[in-house]
Amino acid sequence: MRMGASFFYSLICCMGLMTASHAADDDFSQQHYHPEALDVPNIGGVSVGVIDQQNEKILGEKVYREIHAHLNVIQDPWLEDQLDRIFYNIISQTNLGAPIGLFILKDKQVNAFAVPGGVFAINTGLIELAKNRDEVASVMGHEVAHVTQRHYSRSQEAFKGQGLLALAGILVGAAIATQSDAGAGSAVMLGTQAALVSQQLSYSRDQEREADRIGMQYLVAAGYNPNAMADFFERMQRSSVQLSFMPEFWMTHPLTTARMSEARLRARQYPNVKPNISDPDYELVKLYAAVLSNDVTEQQLKALQTQHNQAAILALTAFYVQQGDAMQAQTTLNTAQLKTEQNILATLLQTDIFLLKHQFEQAYQTILAQQQIMPENRALTYKLAEVLIRKNQPAPVFNLVNKILRDNPRDVLGWDLMQRAAVLDEASPVQAIQVLRYRAEAEFWSGHEEEGIKSLLHAQRLAKDNVSLSATIAQRLKYMQAERLFTL
Repeated sequence: MRMGASFFYSLICCMGLMTASHAADDDFSQQHYHPEALDVPNIGGVSVGVIDQQNEKILGEKVYREIHAHLNVIQDPWLEDQLDRIFYNIISQTNLGAPIGLFILKDKQVNAFAVPGGVFAINTGLIELAKNRDEVASVMGHEVAHVTQRHYSRSQEAFKGQGLLALAGILVGAAIATQSDAGAGSAVMLGTQAALVSQQLSYSRDQEREADRIGMQYLVAAGYNPNAMADFFERMQRSSVQLSFMPEFWMTHPLTTARMSEARLRARQYPNVKPNISDPDYELVKLYAAVLSNDVTEQQLKALQTQHNQAAILALTAFYVQQGDAMQAQTTLNTAQLKTEQNILATLLQTDIFLLKHQFEQAYQTILAQQQIMPENRALTYKLAEVLIRKNQPAPVFNLVNKILRDNPRDVLGWDLMQRAAVLDEASPVQAIQVLRYRAEAEFWSGHEEEGIKSLLHAQRLAKDNVSLSATIAQRLKYMQAERLFTL
C-alpha cells in the first residue's frame, strides 16, 4: 500500500475507532440513560489537541485528495449543488471557516463522515434512504458537530496514541483481506479492535451524544425540523444496513434505543416545525442520485412516470442520457411539466441530448440562455464550458471557469475543463505550458500528487525564459511539494 493510501485509510479507520463500539448496545445504553439530562455537557473543552488548527486545513486538503484517489466519487455539479445548499446552511450556524468541500460517494451503504479541516462525505445510500432535506440536514448537523467539537483531535489525545497503535493491526488486516485469506484479515482487525473497546466505549458514546445535541442545535438554527434526526435514526435502524466489508460494530455511528429516545425528547424542547412529509424537490435529488449510482432500473422509473411523477420523468431522462439514448431521452423530457427548481436540471439534460446528437449550436443556445440568467451557477457554467470545448471555441472557457476556480481552487472538474480548453488553444504562445499547469492541478487534487508535481516540473522547464510565468509556477510547485510530504 502506497503512502497516500495508508494515510487515508489510517485517518478513516481512526475516525471509525473513535465511535465504533456496538457490543450490547441497548443493555449498556439503558444503564446510562437519564432522560432528564438531555442537556449533555461538553466532553471537556474544545482546546486544540493532537491536530492543531494550523494543520487542520492541510489535513483536510490531504484527505480531500485521498478521497478522490481511492473512493468512488460522483462528480455531478447539479447534484453537488443541491446538497451543498443544505451543507452550507448547517455550516453557517457554526464558528467554522470556509469548508474544504462536500463529497458524494457512490456507495449503497447508509453512511457519512466528516474530517477536521471541513471535508464532509455522504454516501448515495444515505441520500436515497432519507425522505427529505431535513433528514439529510440532521446527518450533516451531527457530522459537522464532530468537527466543531474537535472529536478526532480529542480522541487521539485522550488515548495517548493507542488508537494509532491499533491502526497498524487494522492496516495489516486490510492488506491480508485483499489477498487470498479474507478471514485471516478480519481476525486481525477484530483482535485489534477488541483490545480498545473497553477503553473507548464510554468516551465514544459521549462523543456521539454530544454530536447529537450540538448537531440538533445547528439543525434548528438553520431552519430544519428537529424531529428529522429521530425520524432518520429510526428509519436507519429499520433498514438494518450494515457495512459489507467490516463487522457490525464498525458502523461509524452505532444507533441505540437511548440515542433515538434522546433525539425525540430533545426535539420537543424546540418550537414546532411543520413536518415536511412531501418534498418533491428532494425526491428528484434521490432519484437522480440513484440514476448516477446505478441503483434504480428503467422499469422502476417508468412505473413512477406513469403516475405523472415529474421527478421520475427527469430522472428517467437522465437515465437515457447516461445510456447514450438521445431519442428516448428527448421523448421523455418532452413530457415533463417543470417547476422552477427543476428548470436547471432540465436545461442541463436538454443540452446533453443535443450534444449526444452532435447538434452543438442548439446545445450552445440552450445552455447559454439559462447561464446568462444565473452566471454564478456552477453546473450551468461548466456545461457551457463543455459545449464551447465541443464547438472548438476554447477562448471564452478560461474566463468562465476561472470565476468558479477563484472560489474553489480544489475543483477537479474545473481544472479538467481548463486543460481541455488549453489543448485546443493553439493560438496561445504558452499553450504547452498552460496545458501542463492545468493538468498538474487536476492530477494533484485528484490525489495523484506525484504525477501533478511531475507535470508542473515539466511546465517549469518549458517556462524558464518567461520570468513571470516561471515565478508563478515555482510558487505553486513549492506548495505542492510541501503538501505531498504532510503526514499525521
